Amino acid sequence: MILKTTEEKKKSKITTFTAFKSRNYRLYFVGQSLSLIGTWMQKTAVSWVVYSLTHSKFMLGLSLFASMFPAFVFSFVGGATADRYNRYRLLLITQIASMVQAVLLTLLVLSNHYNVWAILSLSFILGIINAFDVPARQSLVNELIEDKKYLNNAIALNSSMVNLSRLIGPAIAGFILEKFGDVFCFGLNAISFIAVITSVLLIKLPPQKVQHHTKNILQDVKDGWNYLKEVKELKFIISMLGLIALFVLPYTTMIAVYAKDIFKGTASTFGIIDSMIGLGAFGGALFLASLKPGSNLRKILAINTLLFGTGLVLFSHMHSYPLALACAMLTGFGMMSQVTITNTLVQTTVDPNMRGRMISFYAMAFFGMQPLGGLIVGSVSQLIGVPNTVLAEGCIALLIGLLHLRFLKRNKVKTIQMNMQTDASRVEVAS
Repeated sequence: MILKTTEEKKKSKITTFTAFKSRNYRLYFVGQSLSLIGTWMQKTAVSWVVYSLTHSKFMLGLSLFASMFPAFVFSFVGGATADRYNRYRLLLITQIASMVQAVLLTLLVLSNHYNVWAILSLSFILGIINAFDVPARQSLVNELIEDKKYLNNAIALNSSMVNLSRLIGPAIAGFILEKFGDVFCFGLNAISFIAVITSVLLIKLPPQKVQHHTKNILQDVKDGWNYLKEVKELKFIISMLGLIALFVLPYTTMIAVYAKDIFKGTASTFGIIDSMIGLGAFGGALFLASLKPGSNLRKILAINTLLFGTGLVLFSHMHSYPLALACAMLTGFGMMSQVTITNTLVQTTVDPNMRGRMISFYAMAFFGMQPLGGLIVGSVSQLIGVPNTVLAEGCIALLIGLLHLRFLKRNKVKTIQMNMQTDASRVEVAS
């Protein structure tokens, strides 16, 4: 009997790669991994081409704005759509649409008759697609995992997939940009969508019940907003993610400036710095995937936000290239928690009927604030310089980390007070 119990415990033990026991999740993971490598290659190539064409830091911020602001505008509708309709079919549609966008971008660059505004226009179209893709893709993970105790592990592995692609994609892009040119980066991204579309088609999910909707989609959006306002902890972590996305995450738009002007490098230098950020983020994702059930994710989020800020402060005025790469890794490690832990808390604590809408608020905070921040950071860097701008971003991250710790402390005090009141009530009843 004791041996059987021990054996059962071993089977139920969650390891770093436990979620791979699910066939559907394995298919999803492999397809998304290949596609995301292509996506990061395209993002790196777009930043490099825009800066090469314009030599403008403001235009770098505008390129981020064009690709991500539509997610802010349409994310409410995208989240409500993911809750109302079949998420699997919605994901398939958005992936096909993304492939079409990548093909059009490749053909545009191949024609050799393009300007920066044409590239930004196609980036804007991709942003609209992502407004529907992100809620569908993120909320579908919950349906792919049969045993829900593996869900946290699956979400963390999802983040490791995103950041492994961020590690590999820019490095490959830097090499290809230097040896073969930008059109190869865009073309390979278009081809990579074949992998994800094939993997989605191979996924087998139980048939979903047809839902009859008595409310219109705008009322669904309103209900989601009211739900977010009522759940104070959820509102706090999404608000903090929004501040991070607005004032801190746009530091990535300045990496091309560090590569080209500060370290006097080439496209390969740009790819390497971006890859070091990705390597740190990948390490952070594996760390989160290895956490034991019941770990205090909120405390880890606060500590890693402080690490994020520390990495940026150190990186900002670093003139030693090897040390700058080490700081970039620390930055990536701390940055990882902003995305993964917030996503995990959203997916595991909300009402299942609200999951798509809450993920859309998460996407709005993450994707919607970054383009606005990109414009702010691009403008501020013109006035005070890139290193001082990145230093300021690091200081803001440190402040947000302290706000997380303050929120945790206040909640802990409230919990203790509530427990004391409950104990006192029990004593009165017993008397």
